[in-house]
Amino acid sequence: MNTMLRKSVLGIAGLAFTGGVFAGPVAAHADAGPVEGKPVAVAVQSDKLIPHGVQGAQSKITLNDEQTANAKAIIAATKKAGLPERAAVISIATSLQESKLENLGHLGDKNDHDSLGLFQQRPSSGWGTPEQITNPEYSTLAFEKGLKQVDGWQDMPLTEAAQTVQVSAYPDAYAQWEQQAADIVAHHWNS
Repeated sequence: MNTMLRKSVLGIAGLAFTGGVFAGPVAAHADAGPVEGKPVAVAVQSDKLIPHGVQGAQSKITLNDEQTANAKAIIAATKKAGLPERAAVISIATSLQESKLENLGHLGDKNDHDSLGLFQQRPSSGWGTPEQITNPEYSTLAFEKGLKQVDGWQDMPLTEAAQTVQVSAYPDAYAQWEQQAADIVAHHWNS
């Protein structure tokens, strides 16, 4: 589907699809069984995790212990789903944009609708219950289930892959976190 047509379809769909178009309700774990076989140690270089090179100006934040633990939880869930490092890079960049890798609860008047957790997923859009989407493993597997349904996600620009799943009002914002996400994955993938 060409970009213009996809944007038109997503724009028309609006809130009806926000958050739940790919992941759907509670089915996030349906096909996320354990990975068969033994883990294989591999060398990971952050420059190899960005297939087209970094897009645009990059942002970077200093992570505290909680944010680092959340990044590690995203990486662990990605491995559990049997997905490659690139999926972890997209997931972490998405979480950096959505929550700065903080597992956010309801923020009162500052909340964007009923968005919660690392990925700012919405219970009202079918991502899961508040308890589920504030669980880092569940929310990552839900996001990545949506990602797997995007044809060619492995080779497309990060911001396009993330936006297709998230349907954000700021579709280009994910790109600014690509380098930091790649560095995080390169540092923690084998730990």
